[in-house]
Amino acid sequence: MLSDSTRHRDFPTLSGITYLNTAAESIPPLAVKQALESYWADKARGMRGREGHFAAVENCREISAKMLGLTTEEVSFCSCSSEAYNLLASALNLGREDEVVVTDLDFPAGVTAWMRALHPPISRLWKSVSGELNVADLIPLLNEKTKLVQLSLISFYNGHRIDWQPIHDAVRQHAPKALISVDITQAFGRVVLNCAGADILISSTHKWTLGVHGGCVIGIPKQNAERLTTHAGGWYHLSNAFDADRFERAQTKAGALSFSVGMPNFAALYALNAALRYVDGIGVAAISAQADPLVKDMYEGLIELDLRPMCPLYQNRPTGILSFSHDRSAEIHAALEKAEIHVMHSAGRIRLAMHGYNTVDDLQRALAALKSVLF
Repeated sequence: MLSDSTRHRDFPTLSGITYLNTAAESIPPLAVKQALESYWADKARGMRGREGHFAAVENCREISAKMLGLTTEEVSFCSCSSEAYNLLASALNLGREDEVVVTDLDFPAGVTAWMRALHPPISRLWKSVSGELNVADLIPLLNEKTKLVQLSLISFYNGHRIDWQPIHDAVRQHAPKALISVDITQAFGRVVLNCAGADILISSTHKWTLGVHGGCVIGIPKQNAERLTTHAGGWYHLSNAFDADRFERAQTKAGALSFSVGMPNFAALYALNAALRYVDGIGVAAISAQADPLVKDMYEGLIELDLRPMCPLYQNRPTGILSFSHDRSAEIHAALEKAEIHVMHSAGRIRLAMHGYNTVDDLQRALAALKSVLF
């Protein structure tokens, strides 16, 4: 995917380190730095720079839609996934008689919006078994009162990738009134997406997409637009924000466009536009073909070191994340950091993440460092 020369050219800050923490923070290519400089140049022009600002938003919408398999009208942006989920809660306006299914492998942003509602719906927890979510355990949680099933395509916690089609079919059969919301943050830009039929897609922008903070991509197919239109106040998402009747009614744009309630974070969208076009220029399938074998070899290497990954690895469900727990995790993390091997450490868990800019040398250095600590 990347030669040694193009890797050093596009990602100069990778020199001298082994970076295995993209699931938390990506290393952006230089194209993103250049996009941020373009934002600064436009911003420095004052009001005259807004032409460039809004053009960047539409350019970003175009490439986002292409990569999600949606139309531009079905894609919009807000500031982060937490904001997106609160806006989704506003759109659904659930009550105490309604039910929501969440999983114990989801990120907090996808779970807590329903818990913090003024009149919280009933939350039903789909529990993982040995690091996996099994559809047989989901079906008993579904019924006529289920209004939302919230999933992550790939879990931030252990890298588990859901088996999409059986889950989709079970929800449609056993909870006909339910919407399926899919957090693709740990997948978008890293693996080819396979969640056709999802009702809403949500992704942060500072991880596998190679963008920066302050952005979130929202994808809502047009058939769900009316049902998933927020009730939030604001102005950018209104069709009559400055019309004569603006004090009599607030006419919200439908679907994804209703999630952009205020002034866009232009800097994040300049960056995301450049980042996604960089990723798309290489191809997500090519990125996966480059990185998936590294994940497989790392998985096998961890087992040889008696470091049991927290979920199985499936060939037909690629993921960029591996996690393991260990009672010496703090010592392991400190040794890796000293060797300039960057991973995530949290509550006894070590998480490794491999993107298209990682190499066989990264893999070998990490495994050798782990072995030196443990033996």
